[in-house]
Amino acid sequence: MVIDVTLKDAAQGNEYVIKEIVTGDEELEAFLFSLGCYSGETITVVSHLKGGCVVSIKDSRYNIDNQLAQAIKI
Repeated sequence: MVIDVTLKDAAQGNEYVIKEIVTGDEELEAFLFSLGCYSGETITVVSHLKGGCVVSIKDSRYNIDNQLAQAIKI
Protein backbone atom coordinates (compact mmCIF):
# COMPACT_ATOMS: atom_id res chain seq x y z
CA MET A 1 0.00 0.00 0.00
CA VAL A 2 1.41 3.37 -1.06
CA ILE A 3 0.59 6.33 1.12
CA ASP A 4 0.80 9.77 -0.47
CA VAL A 5 2.69 12.05 1.86
CA THR A 6 2.34 15.73 1.13
CA LEU A 7 4.31 18.75 2.22
CA LYS A 8 1.54 19.52 4.70
CA ASP A 9 2.38 16.26 6.52
CA ALA A 10 6.15 16.83 6.41
CA ALA A 11 8.22 17.16 9.57
CA GLN A 12 9.70 20.58 10.20
CA GLY A 13 13.44 20.82 9.49
CA ASN A 14 13.65 17.68 7.33
CA GLU A 15 14.72 17.66 3.70
CA TYR A 16 12.51 15.81 1.20
CA VAL A 17 12.57 15.07 -2.52
CA ILE A 18 9.52 16.20 -4.46
CA LYS A 19 7.88 13.20 -6.14
CA GLU A 20 5.00 14.94 -7.88
CA ILE A 21 3.00 18.15 -8.00
CA VAL A 22 -0.74 17.74 -8.52
CA THR A 23 -2.56 21.05 -8.81
CA GLY A 24 -4.74 20.60 -11.88
CA ASP A 25 -3.78 24.16 -12.82
CA GLU A 26 -1.12 24.61 -15.52
CA GLU A 27 -0.41 28.22 -14.56
CA LEU A 28 0.14 27.30 -10.92
CA GLU A 29 2.42 24.41 -11.89
CA ALA A 30 4.39 26.75 -14.17
CA PHE A 31 4.72 29.23 -11.30
CA LEU A 32 5.99 26.53 -8.94
CA PHE A 33 8.44 25.37 -11.60
CA SER A 34 9.77 28.94 -11.87
CA LEU A 35 10.46 28.84 -8.12
CA GLY A 36 12.43 25.62 -8.54
CA CYS A 37 9.64 23.43 -7.17
CA TYR A 38 9.42 20.36 -9.45
CA SER A 39 9.80 16.58 -9.36
CA GLY A 40 13.24 15.45 -8.23
CA GLU A 41 14.10 18.72 -6.47
CA THR A 42 14.79 18.80 -2.73
CA ILE A 43 12.58 20.87 -0.45
CA THR A 44 12.78 21.58 3.28
CA VAL A 45 9.93 22.60 5.57
CA VAL A 46 11.35 25.46 7.63
CA SER A 47 8.23 25.91 9.76
CA HIS A 48 4.52 25.15 9.84
CA LEU A 49 2.09 28.03 10.18
CA LYS A 50 -1.64 28.06 10.85
CA GLY A 51 -2.52 28.70 7.20
CA GLY A 52 0.42 26.95 5.53
CA CYS A 53 4.16 26.54 5.85
CA VAL A 54 7.49 28.13 5.05
CA VAL A 55 9.65 26.06 2.71
CA SER A 56 13.21 26.32 1.48
CA ILE A 57 13.93 25.52 -2.18
CA LYS A 58 17.38 26.16 -3.67
CA ASP A 59 18.51 28.63 -0.97
CA SER A 60 15.26 30.62 -1.15
CA ARG A 61 12.35 30.62 1.28
CA TYR A 62 8.69 30.77 0.35
CA ASN A 63 5.46 30.89 2.32
CA ILE A 64 2.89 28.52 0.79
CA ASP A 65 -0.69 27.91 1.87
CA ASN A 66 -2.08 24.56 3.02
CA GLN A 67 -3.87 23.90 -0.29
CA LEU A 68 -0.63 24.24 -2.21
CA ALA A 69 1.28 22.22 0.42
CA GLN A 70 -1.18 19.37 -0.12
CA ALA A 71 -0.55 19.47 -3.87
CA ILE A 72 3.18 18.80 -3.40
CA LYS A 73 3.80 15.08 -2.92
CA ILE A 74 7.04 14.02 -1.25
